[in-house]
Amino acid sequence: MTVRFMQGNLACAEAALAAGCRFFAGYPITPSSEIAEHLSRRLPEVGGKFIQMEDEIASIAAVIGASVGGLKAMTATSGPGFSLMQENIGYAAMAEIPCVIVDVQRTGPSTGLPTSPAQGDMMQARWGTHGDHPIIALAPSSVRETYDLTVKAFAFSEQYRTPVLLMTDEVVAHMREKVEIPEQVEVAERPKTGVPPEWYYPYEAGGADVPPLVPFGMGFRYHITGLFHDRSGFPTERVDEIDPWLERVVAKIERNLERILLYTQDGVQGARTLVVAYGATARSARHAVLIARARRHKVGFIKLLTIWPFPSEMLAEAAQGVRTVIVPEMNLGQIALEVERAVGRQKVRRVCRADGQLISPEEILAAIEER
Repeated sequence: MTVRFMQGNLACAEAALAAGCRFFAGYPITPSSEIAEHLSRRLPEVGGKFIQMEDEIASIAAVIGASVGGLKAMTATSGPGFSLMQENIGYAAMAEIPCVIVDVQRTGPSTGLPTSPAQGDMMQARWGTHGDHPIIALAPSSVRETYDLTVKAFAFSEQYRTPVLLMTDEVVAHMREKVEIPEQVEVAERPKTGVPPEWYYPYEAGGADVPPLVPFGMGFRYHITGLFHDRSGFPTERVDEIDPWLERVVAKIERNLERILLYTQDGVQGARTLVVAYGATARSARHAVLIARARRHKVGFIKLLTIWPFPSEMLAEAAQGVRTVIVPEMNLGQIALEVERAVGRQKVRRVCRADGQLISPEEILAAIEER
């Protein structure tokens, strides 16, 4: 272990390098800019490429192209830039191109409060693109979790051939903490093919959930499109080719939920009140829970690290016998909606702020003690 005093954004950048990221394209935007600044220096040192693009649309397009060329690729942005990236995130999902998109959330809508925290992009992470497709989105609440979940984001992206979102926020991105950096991390590689070029089809999974992806330039000629496609990548309108693709793309996530769903539980057994939180708000929630327990309240705490796919079954089971489920978040109740689906609306008590201020432990404690 190497011990360092690190900022959240720098931990994200260093973790990306450790996970094998060798390409970054982005456009400066508060509060994510430190990721780009750090990688502009560090990527050339390890043989990687950094490009500052003209905007966020070009940035995600360059990342997709670099990934198809065989590089692990990432971009980082915040609210307005995340909105601009949505079309190409959908393209990456349709074409099954691995890439990592970091969204350091700030208060919105529009330009909003560029230097203030928020968690207002959580539903956009799931439903920002048009059409139906699964997505993986992770949310760290500390600098060390930022490091670990960035590594996980690359692993999931490569293993399941999909874009992965890291949904951090201004508080976590700009705080500095002592971090124990592991000597080795999980470096995942995308599935490879064992067939010669003339037998290769980029969307033929051969009974598996994830087809192998061979980089362009390796002698394997194939087509990529944002249209529904057949096994060779060319457009199709045949239902007997579209339906199996849809089923497989959903299945590659749904069949691996045990690996993808990350969360922590504390004191859930026997609890009468349950607090469910994520991101920077989880820090306030944890403090509120400790105070409540000192006052002899039976309070359980669940911290969500994977937001999408949503751990509905876990929450439904944890909430059995619980009277109240409290969901604090820096928006007007986006993840609370999903918690309500899982445990029942009558049980859920929201603690929400969307004014650029971090929710305090006192606000969450008041909700715990409310009768």
